[in-house]
Amino acid sequence: MYRTLFALFSSLAAPVAAGDFALDWPIDCVLGDSCHIQQYVDRDPGPGAQDFTCNGLTYDGHKGTDIALPYLSDMQTGVTVRAAADGIVAGLRDGMPDQYATKANASEIKDRECGNGLVLRHAGGWETQYCHMKRGSLRVAKGDRVAAGTALGEIGLSGKTQFPHLHLSLRKDGAVVDPFQPDSSAACGTASGASLWAQPVAYEAGGFLGAGFSTGVPAYDAIKSGTTAAKGGMLAKDAPAMVFWAYAFGGREGDTLTLTIDGPGGKMIDQKATLKKDQAQFFRAAGKRLRRAAWPAGLYTGIARLMRDGAEVDRIIQPIRID
Repeated sequence: MYRTLFALFSSLAAPVAAGDFALDWPIDCVLGDSCHIQQYVDRDPGPGAQDFTCNGLTYDGHKGTDIALPYLSDMQTGVTVRAAADGIVAGLRDGMPDQYATKANASEIKDRECGNGLVLRHAGGWETQYCHMKRGSLRVAKGDRVAAGTALGEIGLSGKTQFPHLHLSLRKDGAVVDPFQPDSSAACGTASGASLWAQPVAYEAGGFLGAGFSTGVPAYDAIKSGTTAAKGGMLAKDAPAMVFWAYAFGGREGDTLTLTIDGPGGKMIDQKATLKKDQAQFFRAAGKRLRRAAWPAGLYTGIARLMRDGAEVDRIIQPIRID
């Protein structure tokens, strides 16, 4: 049953009239602050991948909107998933562990790539599907009637995923609909048709998820977990090194990431790296070893800038003090 219920549909729906259906924001998070959209529906019918703006914030065959949390620690704290519209619970699954998908557990995930989640059936042939929810967090049962905004459970890391997020799929009569551009006949980048979001949802072509200082280059797993060294505040005056790192999403081949550290005596670090391939999530770090008895006391400021085609996509600034 679950294989059928959570099946992925390969076709996009026929054009949808504005006003047919509306979606409320489905997560207790602030877009651009405590969450971001990692991937959109793939609008390219061929082997390529394009989101509704003609950018590449998607992958081939992706059939939903991935709303992600910056860190694993955010998921562990608990972030509520809510019904995007009034509906009836048509089916659900719980009990799958929250873990990164690997080759070792691929057989456990096969045919259950959605992980823990549910499908809501709405009036007029509409359905919403909620994937990758936290084990044991589901608060509804099959057949329940729920209103828009009803708590369904929490964001998790179940199923086939590499980061904590909610995969939200929207379907009309069994066919995928992109809520950002419901007219499947419209070319990407056009303004044809209205969004199906009840309130405007801003598009971000990429950006920073976090930044911080540490005494060495942190492990990527530590950054993703949210357990890295101080992201602000103090650094010991005799720390063996001062490293500034930045964590971002939506990187495109050719993007440049610039890391600088300004200290009491002026600019200490100014490093630029160019991405050699598209990267859904990535981090870079730059630093300097201690060459004297102690770091000069005062304010140090790390600045990261993500550039694309000569324009700034995003920047993040992180101060730290040494006394």
